[in-house]
Amino acid sequence: MNKKNKTRKVLILLVLILFGLTGCTKYLSDENNKRITNEKTGQSLPSNILCQPENKNILKIYEKYEDNLEIKIEDLPKCEKLKIYDSESYTGLWAQIFIIPLAWYIIKVGLFFKNYGLAVMAVGILIRIIIMPLTIKTLKQSENMKKATPEIQRLEEKYKNKTESDAMMQKSQEMMLIYKKYNVSPIGSCLQSFLQLPIFLAFLEAINRVPAIFESSLWKFQLGTTPFKGISGGNYWYLLLVFLIILTTYLSFKFNATSTGGPEQEKQMKFMTNFMLIFISIASFSLPSAIALYWVVTSGFSVVQNIIIKKSLKE
Repeated sequence: MNKKNKTRKVLILLVLILFGLTGCTKYLSDENNKRITNEKTGQSLPSNILCQPENKNILKIYEKYEDNLEIKIEDLPKCEKLKIYDSESYTGLWAQIFIIPLAWYIIKVGLFFKNYGLAVMAVGILIRIIIMPLTIKTLKQSENMKKATPEIQRLEEKYKNKTESDAMMQKSQEMMLIYKKYNVSPIGSCLQSFLQLPIFLAFLEAINRVPAIFESSLWKFQLGTTPFKGISGGNYWYLLLVFLIILTTYLSFKFNATSTGGPEQEKQMKFMTNFMLIFISIASFSLPSAIALYWVVTSGFSVVQNIIIKKSLKE
């Protein structure tokens, strides 16, 4: 178990170092350090955008607060002219390796479909398909862990009141033997989550920093508008978007969860699941529609994918 905890700490540290070297979306703010928002959509306006806004009113806002920008508006390309590698603008490792290529690809797919909403959903699903081998491996590990759980619980009971170093060392050795018996990797169950985190954040960054995406619409949804702003404006179709976010998130937790611990761990997992569901439900009202559509489609795809994979593993 010590080896597993050390591995997790190393992975967390690597992720933190990656984000520390890069930087995230930054937002326009006024002289009182209050975020500048698009009054029509409710969206906070990023200050480190990758390309020029096409909406004249939004462009005027950026020109007004140009001192807050890392790069002058006139030095940024039109969104459809964004290059996959641009050494003259954002030079950070995070932006150059992840965000700009993802933004470029979303733009190209959007120009192909003639709709950025479809592009966001299509690229989100493509990313899920690309990491599918890792998903299959992770689910295999989860199934193996389920088989090993009874023996692990007996081992925990055996060493329940033993705190001596020799006993802990013996427990660790017996635990590794159980892992070997059931072909369980100490990092197998958490590797996918750590790899998905930077991909997910990079995708959100790419969406956030391309003004052309938020200036577009898909069906009843303006991609930059938050459900709260849409509902306040009388467009109750945004309630459907909120409902789909909550539903797909719930189903994702339900069908993707793997229970491999004792009663106490199950209780903790249930608490965290309920907390995250409540948090995401509240946050869904303030997500721009482009990000909400991405969330709904990828969560739904993940549920269907995992059901099919788990069924195939049991056969």
